[in-house]
Amino acid sequence: MRILGLDFGDKTIGVALSDPFGWTAQGLEVIRRENPQAIKKSLQRLEQLVVEYQVEKIVLGYPKNLDNSEGERCQKTTEFAERLKKRFPKAQVILWDERMSTIAAERSMRAAGLDAAKRKSVIDRQAAVHILQGYLDSLAREDGQSKE
Repeated sequence: MRILGLDFGDKTIGVALSDPFGWTAQGLEVIRRENPQAIKKSLQRLEQLVVEYQVEKIVLGYPKNLDNSEGERCQKTTEFAERLKKRFPKAQVILWDERMSTIAAERSMRAAGLDAAKRKSVIDRQAAVHILQGYLDSLAREDGQSKE
């Protein structure tokens, strides 16, 4: 089973994909759009990926504020999640707390020695990796606890 991880923003959607075993997340691409309202092409590209990789779950980063409150970005993300559910009725759509994912992605890219221009071009993809890997790690913890 493959799982898609998404970092949804106004101008981009970072995309990550799990390995077939659901152990690791790899960055796939960044879907860019000129108009924040133009979601149609983004959904078409996501549909291609869902079909190509036989995706059964979509983990969508949910951007809560640090104080756990929900702002305007959460509302936009919830609306996008509803569109995903309608477009992909066979895939489970999961909202995943993404607080600090962009910061973690930025830190890991700095540690890897990427310059600012390169980091800017891939930050959304790396944030999607952190979102998906956090979800996959939570599944592994649940499996580990259930075996005890």
